[in-house]
Amino acid sequence: MKILFVCTGNICRSPLAEGILRKKLTELHVDATVDSAGFEAFHAGDHPDKRAIATGKKFNVDISSHIARLVNSHDFEYFDRIYIMDDSHHSRIRPFAGSAADMVKVDYLLNVVHPGENRNVEDPWYGDINGFEKVFHKLDEACGILAEKIASKKSLSGPNH
Repeated sequence: MKILFVCTGNICRSPLAEGILRKKLTELHVDATVDSAGFEAFHAGDHPDKRAIATGKKFNVDISSHIARLVNSHDFEYFDRIYIMDDSHHSRIRPFAGSAADMVKVDYLLNVVHPGENRNVEDPWYGDINGFEKVFHKLDEACGILAEKIASKKSLSGPNH
């Protein structure tokens, strides 16, 4: 199984989700590929936001070595599932899909917890550390369910919008 998380700059939400899922899969002894990417070039090559790193560290998830990268069309060829964080990402990811069939791979991450509701994971970048911790807990819940599904080899497909 190959999972990609996508957010705006790949310095807050998606690297946290990547780190959380990697940790959970390791604990379950599941071999899978987990990565993350973003849409905004101004963060490409950067490490995660220091607040994201601190939040991860607080909950024993090390994302400090992550390097932000841009999402690209090859991601649709390589990854089995692509999880986005909010409504703006849904429209922004479409141009990278080779076909409508490729878009079947895309879903809102929080649909793992709340199927079909397309809930957003708010961007904590504009707030303080408390916002990062709130986002961490949402990501942790979703990644916990995702890890269990991957470990039990249950289908990850769901409603896609």
